[in-house]
Amino acid sequence: MSNDRVALITGTSTGIGLATAVQAARAGFRTVATLRNPARADRLRKAAADAGVELDIRPLDVTDATSVRTAFEGVLADYGRLDVLVNNAGAGHIGTIEQEPVSAVRETMEVNFFGVVEATKAALPALRASSGRLITVSSVGGVIGQPFNEAYCAAKFAVEGMMEALAPVAAAQGVTVCVVEPGAVATEFVNNVGLDERLFTEAGPYTESLRSYIASVTENFQSAQTADEVAAVILDAMTADAPAFRIQTSKWAEDFAAIKFADRDGSAVQRMTAGWLA
Repeated sequence: MSNDRVALITGTSTGIGLATAVQAARAGFRTVATLRNPARADRLRKAAADAGVELDIRPLDVTDATSVRTAFEGVLADYGRLDVLVNNAGAGHIGTIEQEPVSAVRETMEVNFFGVVEATKAALPALRASSGRLITVSSVGGVIGQPFNEAYCAAKFAVEGMMEALAPVAAAQGVTVCVVEPGAVATEFVNNVGLDERLFTEAGPYTESLRSYIASVTENFQSAQTADEVAAVILDAMTADAPAFRIQTSKWAEDFAAIKFADRDGSAVQRMTAGWLA
């Protein structure tokens, strides 16, 4: 692959974004690796050096429209094109609606949904020009609503709905749209959602259900994918001749999502998720 193809990836300080940036550069993309806080780029730089690849590391805060616009304008000014956008930046959130402020829900939507909207809107003119690819990292939480993830799943459901609606419109302009759905991934993502004892002590009547849910999640993460494994799936979506619109990153994720796709009245999903709280 010629290295004149340009890919911009959001949220590359750790985890899936970091691994995708390194693999994309190794595959021959001129890779613009963006992150909200440039002071957190040391691990990204080390990973690139260890892999023997070059990354163009730039600041981009998906919740700041000016930051998004500046980043995309800079890429086009320097390279004259954009072939792939990978919307990866996001943040986990644990909580239930009765007990958390609406501001916390809005913040979760800002990062996980409106950040995707901002970056997508900024990228589309260039992607139309290059007949490029728009790839968004969603989650199986964008397919099945999970207990104590109301705000996070709402954001991911919104992302999936937007991209599903956008895909044929973009395709008519030569742009391929894909949604990538990981299951459990062994990254810092889970460590950053605030799972400390205070969360349980403040849960009130929900304490036992929350403990049961966290125990179920912890068990799932015993067999989590690595960030590199997920990045390989994203890279395939970046390079395959005709990638699917919706792509699960593992057999576990495929089987999990299939429960929803076959569940016409919602009862199977409710039985499953209620079981996590028992």
